[in-house]
Amino acid sequence: MKMARLNSQARKVLQGRSHGFSLIEVVIAIALLGIIGTAILSALSTASLALIIADQRATAESLARTQMEDVKKQQYQCAPSEGVATYNITIVTSPDYATYSIWSENLKTGQYVESVIIGTPWDSGNNTAASKDNGLQKIKLEIRRGNEVVTSLEDYKRGGCP
Repeated sequence: MKMARLNSQARKVLQGRSHGFSLIEVVIAIALLGIIGTAILSALSTASLALIIADQRATAESLARTQMEDVKKQQYQCAPSEGVATYNITIVTSPDYATYSIWSENLKTGQYVESVIIGTPWDSGNNTAASKDNGLQKIKLEIRRGNEVVTSLEDYKRGGCP
């Protein structure tokens, strides 16, 4: 078997005749490790924040869909002339929803109301609010966390009015 020959620098290190690393080489190596470590930690922090935001949006969207489906199950409320219909909010006791609030927009005035869902009579031909309820109402919900709107959802409720 043939023995591998070591080059002169490797032989010096193994025989203990090496002078070691200079101070500049050590400082440069530590600086490079610091820069690389900072970049990795920054990337991990950004990814973690993105996951938190995605989780909040998914929770808010789930809450909005739950409320919208509950409104669709409720009996159709005929809106008075030039007015809007109101529907009750389902109280959800899940701790996941504890920091969110439910707001609904009166599409005639543009005002938002908390804890009541508003059905605005809708004219589908003109895509505008109607003065008389003809059996179609548009509902717009916003889910907020503090003052921040996390998600919004629009849908329609159909029914009949005398």
